[in-house]
Amino acid sequence: MTAATHSTLFPQVPDSADAVLEGLDPEQREVATALHGPVCVLAGAGTGKTRAITHRIAYGVRAGILHPSSVLAVTFTNRAAGEMRGRLRQLGAGGVQARTFHSAALRQLQYFWPKAIGGTMPRLVDRKIQLVADAAAACRIRLDRGELRDVTAEIEWSKVTQTVPADYAPAAAKAGRESPRDPAEIAQLYAAYEDVKRERSVIDFEDVLLLTVAVLQDRHDIAEQIRAQYQHFVVDEYQDVSPLQQRLLELWLGERDSLCVVGDASQTIYSFTGATPDHLLDFRTRHPGATVVKLVRDYRSTPQVVHLANGLLAQARGRAADHRLELVSQRPAGPEPVYAEYTDEPAEAEGAARRIRELVDSGVPASEIAVLFRTNAQSETYEQALADAAVPYQLRGAERFFDRPEVRKAGVALRGAARFGGNDSLLDDVVDLPSQVRAVLSGEGWTTQPPAGSGAVRERWESLAALVNLAQDFAAARPAATLADLVAELDERANAQHAPTVQGVTLASLHSAKGLEWDVVFLVGVAEGMMPITYAKTDEQIEEERRLLYVGVTRAREHLHVSWALSRSPGGRPSRRPSRFLDGLRPGSTATAGRTAAGGTGGIERGIPGTRGSTPKRAQRVPARCRVCGRTLTDPGEMKLMRCDDCPSDMNEGLYERLREWRADQARSSGQPAFCVFTDRTLIAIAESAPDDERELARIPGVGMRKLTRYGADVLAICAGQSLAESRDQD
Repeated sequence: MTAATHSTLFPQVPDSADAVLEGLDPEQREVATALHGPVCVLAGAGTGKTRAITHRIAYGVRAGILHPSSVLAVTFTNRAAGEMRGRLRQLGAGGVQARTFHSAALRQLQYFWPKAIGGTMPRLVDRKIQLVADAAAACRIRLDRGELRDVTAEIEWSKVTQTVPADYAPAAAKAGRESPRDPAEIAQLYAAYEDVKRERSVIDFEDVLLLTVAVLQDRHDIAEQIRAQYQHFVVDEYQDVSPLQQRLLELWLGERDSLCVVGDASQTIYSFTGATPDHLLDFRTRHPGATVVKLVRDYRSTPQVVHLANGLLAQARGRAADHRLELVSQRPAGPEPVYAEYTDEPAEAEGAARRIRELVDSGVPASEIAVLFRTNAQSETYEQALADAAVPYQLRGAERFFDRPEVRKAGVALRGAARFGGNDSLLDDVVDLPSQVRAVLSGEGWTTQPPAGSGAVRERWESLAALVNLAQDFAAARPAATLADLVAELDERANAQHAPTVQGVTLASLHSAKGLEWDVVFLVGVAEGMMPITYAKTDEQIEEERRLLYVGVTRAREHLHVSWALSRSPGGRPSRRPSRFLDGLRPGSTATAGRTAAGGTGGIERGIPGTRGSTPKRAQRVPARCRVCGRTLTDPGEMKLMRCDDCPSDMNEGLYERLREWRADQARSSGQPAFCVFTDRTLIAIAESAPDDERELARIPGVGMRKLTRYGADVLAICAGQSLAESRDQD
């Protein structure tokens, strides 16, 4: 994560509009100076999109083209909005509204409610779970905790896609969603949920957008009042807008076109919430005269990391892939990504923790290291491994920094010292600002050395240490600053939720890592079944999983570690393989045949088109070739499977397990080892090809005439889904 204590966070305010443009590259400068008409910025990961749009706003304000109060910049998280406000303030463009869609809509709804609707605005609830549980009880439907979360997610998706309860079933089917329960039942729960809200006079976050849209559609006078207030709109992360947010934006704009949108279709990873990149990709269609600027200069990552990122997208398919941006690293060369395979998940976590311990001992700040995983459930293993290695860590998505009790208490102490420091004996012998802060916070539990181990005590110390580090950098940037100045800065940051960096390794899901960056990134669990996740079935879902991995790769500035485990637990069957997304990218692997990429991006070698799924005939003196990619096979084990170990397997897992059970029975009855019946590889080959007759079975290496005669009937019956008793009766 970019350290909040870096001195670059305290730059001097540019002294003129032209000075705002200094340091921008040509494309960023084009964004900053294109202040009229619609503008679409296609910005790859690490290309400085936030820098470009904040300098755009600041340049417009400083040049007198935009009035600060007439600009509304919207994004998707409070953190991003806070960062944008902080940057604008540093550029001399204070007063610009930078908010999330929900925050901006809520502010407008609260202001216009008495005029538009009358009475008191309903209470806003921040959690739906209890309301959904009450709705389920009213419908006499029992939901466990997991089902409650799933149903809540379906209700949220329905609302952001503007789907009413009666239309849920056909809308979910059209969108390809797998409902957690019968669609009719979901629709019933959704309707009951809305009834419960009305009865209790409460609204949820989606209602904020829906009600604001309704007000603006029905009350043209209110819509015109808002349009008179806001003349210019900037939308960040535009690939993540939902249909409901797009409708709200259109109502804000009216007939005007003073709009700048920024996004990257290759970072669309929230489609399950209703987000769609179509609005970004269709922007030029809706606005034929739009200026389109592509940012591809990557200032974040080394050429080695960028090469892997480009390689991932080069294998992608679909509409977003057609609009991918080929990044060009602007950094010096760095180390190649490291790939590691482990026997099981605990071993993988211990390996990552061991390497992190080495990095921290060598001087790499723990705050510049992240461990990223596909699901939150994976975090516990890494929490334990890091704790065992005595490495401090923080979970992404935990309590906000300035909301932590110890930080609030420290703020009170610093504020009191700033007001009455002359009467505080702690400050008698200290003169410079950092010493004053250390003295005050020593009374709150800060010490020069961190406490041993991890846990709550260590977390409190890390919070106070972050404030101490912030004070040091603040004093370095502003030597004349006083304790009162620092307190004012902390207040500004608290309002913007712009937190200093806590010295701990970040543990985060790939989704929650979006928008962040670190010097060192460990991408863990990159195996089939986890990346892509098991429940990703459709082509669109698989491609979103690929984009999610792309987001993870592009979080790394310099060091990237990619790992996977062959089994879930120690002693488990090593049936997993590395993610298909790494095919052709990691050393020793071959790209999946049939994929194409303009110019061979990412250095991926392509197989011959059309070879996927074909099985070359085995003939004397004719080399065996992989039936997936076409590569010549020399390894006996690969020749038995008729494919490379790294090529995707289409094995029927259920059939394989039935064959294993049958083999175990045969081994017991004959008193010989199981591999003497058939080896694991032969069983895998059978499960992959599922032969229909003896001729097909005989072609599988490892079967042979003797075993065909002895076991052929049983194996073919199992492949046909018949019971052995049924097969023998037919014979």
